[in-house]
Amino acid sequence: MGGFVKLLDLLLFIYFFFMAIVAPLFDGQTALPKHIFHPVLVDLKRWYTQECGDYLVSEKPYFFVGLIWLELVFAWPICLLSLYAIAAGKSWIKTTSLIYGVSTLTAMVAILSEMKGSERASDKLLMVYYPFLGFAALAILRGLLPHSSKSVSIGKGSAIGRKKRA
Repeated sequence: MGGFVKLLDLLLFIYFFFMAIVAPLFDGQTALPKHIFHPVLVDLKRWYTQECGDYLVSEKPYFFVGLIWLELVFAWPICLLSLYAIAAGKSWIKTTSLIYGVSTLTAMVAILSEMKGSERASDKLLMVYYPFLGFAALAILRGLLPHSSKSVSIGKGSAIGRKKRA
């Protein structure tokens, strides 16, 4: 089980690193004024929108903008914490992964339901969004699995026990 958890941590570390960059620089353009972003980033987003036909990014429906704000204000900081937790081997990676996974899974269900229900999304566009659903499921799974390394306790007994003995 330990090897599987370490592999999962590696996959999630790569994903969280990617999202730590993409969320503010790419997704942020949906909710924030474009003039605060470098023209290269704006052009990249324009190219993506045209290439994949991402009508949610171009039309900016209110629910989608709300989900982007949720990502920027809530999920992105959790993503950064998860990066640190994996790199430093913190046991609370379970908590941050579970929170991030549930938040992202919920957002992806809303987005993919709109895309499938409206029948406006091409297969190419769906293939852009489906991996996020998969990584959300992996993050939830990571939150439900044990920590990959043994916890280290410093000292013997609790602080209360030491006070009584002193």
